[in-house]
Amino acid sequence: MARLARFLPVLLLPLLLAACGPDSSEQVIKKAEKAGTKAELEKAVGRPSEISKLGPIEQWTYKTKDGQVTFTITGDKVALTTGGTKK
Repeated sequence: MARLARFLPVLLLPLLLAACGPDSSEQVIKKAEKAGTKAELEKAVGRPSEISKLGPIEQWTYKTKDGQVTFTITGDKVALTTGGTKK
């Protein structure tokens, strides 16, 4: 029993590291479901991996473990969400 207790942390380490990685696209979209403004989106999901701007329009892209999710923002309002998965 003591031997198992000694090796248990080594066996659990890969699971813990996988849990610390980025969310899936579905998880990001679910977290951002009720976000209507940039501030609410950042509070729900965190800082985006990338921000691109064209006049009053911004695209906030979040890298996920299965692709990416992009939110289009006009002014301060979240207007559109797109997600894609790696193939």
